[in-house]
Amino acid sequence: MQNDNAPRTDRQELTHLPVPFPKTPPKESTLAALRTWWDKAWEDDGVLNLMWMDILNVPQDGLRHMAPWIRAVLMLTAASFVLLAVVAAGEAVLHVLHQLLTLVPTVQVGVDTSDSVLAIVDQPVRTYIAQHSAGLPIAASTVYTLWLATGIAALLLGYFTRSNALRAMWTGWGAATVFMVWTATPDTSRTVAVALAVLAWTLLSAVALHGLTLRRTVGRPAHPATPPARPDVHIHLPAPAADQHSNCPFRD
Repeated sequence: MQNDNAPRTDRQELTHLPVPFPKTPPKESTLAALRTWWDKAWEDDGVLNLMWMDILNVPQDGLRHMAPWIRAVLMLTAASFVLLAVVAAGEAVLHVLHQLLTLVPTVQVGVDTSDSVLAIVDQPVRTYIAQHSAGLPIAASTVYTLWLATGIAALLLGYFTRSNALRAMWTGWGAATVFMVWTATPDTSRTVAVALAVLAWTLLSAVALHGLTLRRTVGRPAHPATPPARPDVHIHLPAPAADQHSNCPFRD
């Protein structure tokens, strides 16, 4: 009878048992990592704590001694606001200029039937522009608007800046206006219309040419150059020594 407790020679022994791999620790969640960073940042030497102290010290430090990063943020914010304001103003100006340049007057150019005093000058100008702008790539109303804007700009800027270039532009604008009035006004009333145009141009020139004088500046006679005052030079000479032979009888 075979003994069951006897070791079997045909049993294969497992010399190498599989070693279990160590379990990886669970990764910290993003929210927990963010909370850990937040707590460290608000410690005494943390980034957020130092930045908060810089902000609290701004009233004491002033603009000159504040933290560089605060100054950089303020300058960047101010530059952004200025850039946005310039862009907005530029768009508004371009929109207004587009409306002015494409503005069609209430009456068609050259057919103005107004009976005001201004029409004595304005109506011949409209007529002249309508007659001589047929082949231009822009409408006659745009040319009229440019003519009017040029005169207003030369009048105002010539008064405030006193620039000779703007005064010359005003002079040329007025001469061209008088020429257009002379050309487009009927022969029966041409003289009166030109006279009124010259009168209006002269009155407005008192504003545009304010400060301009044709009087020759006479220089004052030059004063002779006076030499700079110099202190007197005093030379202190030592007193002559007493002559030892002053009592000598043989001295001349």
